[in-house]
Amino acid sequence: MTALGELIEIDDRTALVLGQGLHLERDQPDVANALVHRVGDTLVIVDTGVTESFRTALREATGRVGPWSRALLLTTHGHPDHVGNNDLADELGVPVEHYVPAPDIDQMLDPAQYWVQSFHRIAGLSPLPAPSALAGKMLALFQPMRPFGVTTRAYEERPLEPIRIGSLRFAGWTFADGAVRVLRSQGHCAGHVIVHLRDCGVLHLSDEGNGPCGAMIDADQLKIQTVLGAACRLFEEKEATLLTDGHTFALRRGSDAVAYLDGLLDQATALQAAALGVIGESRQVRPSAFATGYAKAFAELEVGGANPNAMFTAMVAVNQLRELGLRPESPTADDGPWSRPALRNPGPADPGTRAGSDGPG
Repeated sequence: MTALGELIEIDDRTALVLGQGLHLERDQPDVANALVHRVGDTLVIVDTGVTESFRTALREATGRVGPWSRALLLTTHGHPDHVGNNDLADELGVPVEHYVPAPDIDQMLDPAQYWVQSFHRIAGLSPLPAPSALAGKMLALFQPMRPFGVTTRAYEERPLEPIRIGSLRFAGWTFADGAVRVLRSQGHCAGHVIVHLRDCGVLHLSDEGNGPCGAMIDADQLKIQTVLGAACRLFEEKEATLLTDGHTFALRRGSDAVAYLDGLLDQATALQAAALGVIGESRQVRPSAFATGYAKAFAELEVGGANPNAMFTAMVAVNQLRELGLRPESPTADDGPWSRPALRNPGPADPGTRAGSDGPG
């Protein structure tokens, strides 16, 4: 059992500061793990979590990695459990650079809007409060919320770089003469990045490794699974030796990391097969019925994820419906039926289909 703010020392200049899980019924916010690393005279902090107690632990960890005279704060994405203490950058007393993903700035400025939209998708799928009430209740847990500092700017203000690691090619940004690599991933949410620390071999997936399928309104299942596959290759080629993430409180090394990542990919394919089984031969399903069957598949397949609960399972279920090509028949009904669009060939009166027509050129 881990405690909030507990430290896992990776080496004499790198440490993982552990967060905690989400428990809405106990009014406990989830707090993301943070990485602290020193390269030369530069302190690197990856994410800052949330809550005053985690802030204190993170600040203490910065003193455990050796002397530094500059600082670099990297935000992996804009969710509250990762950004609440970002103004810590203003208190370090040294020149600081702080970067956040541009696609996530809107949700950092107005998290309520982002989460209300997210929860609207699952209205009627589970016995949860109304979307605005649920968003308010959840966000009230993540206090104080200080996602910006004086030096905050977007990664995208820097030129995008081609980054080669082993046989793989990424796009992103490098710091500290290439010792710190920020790689665009954008699966868990629209702006997500992952971080590779070259000198200590750490690959930090942040929330791309939360589970086999993404829950967020702006999640991209293909990108999540592509990132997991690329991470496997980095470990197989020994370009990375230690896997960390935002919400599992462990270090995974070498072949153990590969087995873990392969397991997530296997779960993704198994869940899609289970989802097809829930839908069956019908071309129509109500999200509440699908979510119930999908949650049962989660349990039977022993799929966990970072924060297993009914709310996130319902959010994943809606994403899975869309992934399988179903769409709501009514945009306003909370639990109206979803179905696949009817497929047809264009009729003879449709543009570009008359005899002798070459169609659009």
